[in-house]
Amino acid sequence: MKGGMYMAIFLNNIVLKCLICINVLYVILNCACTETYNAEENLSMYSGAYALMDGEMGRVLTGKEENTPMANASTTKILTCIVTLENCDLNEMVIISSNAAAQPKVHLGMKENEQYPLKDMLYGLMLESYNDCAVAIAEHVAGSTKAFAVLMNDKAKEIGCKDTYFITPNGLDAEIKDNFHHTTAADLCKMMAYCTWESPMKEMFLKITQTRNYSGSSNGKSYSFVNRNAFLNQMDGVLSGKTGFTNKAGYCYVAAMEVNGEKYTIALLACGWPNNKDYKWKDARTLFEYGMEEYDVKTIKIKQFRESIEVDGYTDSAKFYDINKASDLHLLTKQQEYQLLMSEKDNIETEIILDTDTPLPIKEGQKMGVCNIYLNELLIDEIPILASQSAYIWGWKEVLHTIFYQFLTFSL
Repeated sequence: MKGGMYMAIFLNNIVLKCLICINVLYVILNCACTETYNAEENLSMYSGAYALMDGEMGRVLTGKEENTPMANASTTKILTCIVTLENCDLNEMVIISSNAAAQPKVHLGMKENEQYPLKDMLYGLMLESYNDCAVAIAEHVAGSTKAFAVLMNDKAKEIGCKDTYFITPNGLDAEIKDNFHHTTAADLCKMMAYCTWESPMKEMFLKITQTRNYSGSSNGKSYSFVNRNAFLNQMDGVLSGKTGFTNKAGYCYVAAMEVNGEKYTIALLACGWPNNKDYKWKDARTLFEYGMEEYDVKTIKIKQFRESIEVDGYTDSAKFYDINKASDLHLLTKQQEYQLLMSEKDNIETEIILDTDTPLPIKEGQKMGVCNIYLNELLIDEIPILASQSAYIWGWKEVLHTIFYQFLTFSL
């Protein structure tokens, strides 16, 4: 009797401890996705890291931990897709390996040695986020997922990403030595901007990611895909997007929008865990609305720069009676016009840098300096300052040539 009582007490203690552990875990997970308030921009966000970027200039308009490396789950697949589009023909057939067939859910459920059109694989990748499609595509393009990761990381660097290191084509968590599969919110925004507006395959990327439903058949079976990017239907102007989730990354989202010539990309990382699946839609709306409320495309005109400097020689316009004087060399730039996404707080500044030590002779059109154009602290253009005329070294030959030329001019 006592033994049974002790056993009951023992089991009750175990159950109690398990419940305590579950509650602690629940608290930890919910603490990781509580809403935070950004007082400077008046934003309430759930994401652990986020960025809103000017899709044209690559300027972060607002963000939190936007340069912190973090796991990013299936948002990785936007780069998988664009690398594939830039390196393959959509009509190619993909042979499924045992590695691809063994990928965890979500997956299409392909079998080893089956063959599928690459086009169908890309739709499965981007609409349903199938992990087996990602691996099959990577092996088809580069021979292995490891070789494909090299292509992905090279493309990320080419785009201008500063802290991105991809290991898997599907975004599943992975580690190699002291590094892990990661990107930053800022880098993810750059990738989306490239896929949407810059890549030579941008039209096909948008066609795939904007498709709501897709059907195909292969190996004697039919399949249909539904686009899981619900945000396509929640705001006007949304062009593309990709969701993601792993236990490490939490819910993630990346998207692009264009409204009235204003181009924006957003990236959300660690935006809640299970039971918080819809946080990413709220944060996405918050960022896009902030961009549209605070920023407008403005026409900025930079006037033509004109300046004269003295040179110890003579110019095309020098007169023979000025041969003992320094000549004025005229410098100028072309007038420039820019369409820039700006807020009321933004400023345009110019910086003139002249190379006054350039030795003679100087040819007409020769670069004599630069006019740097800044949007706040971001250098957006470098306008060359050119000599509008030539300048020569004084010497007896040049003096006699000038006098003779002026004599002929007066004679005529």
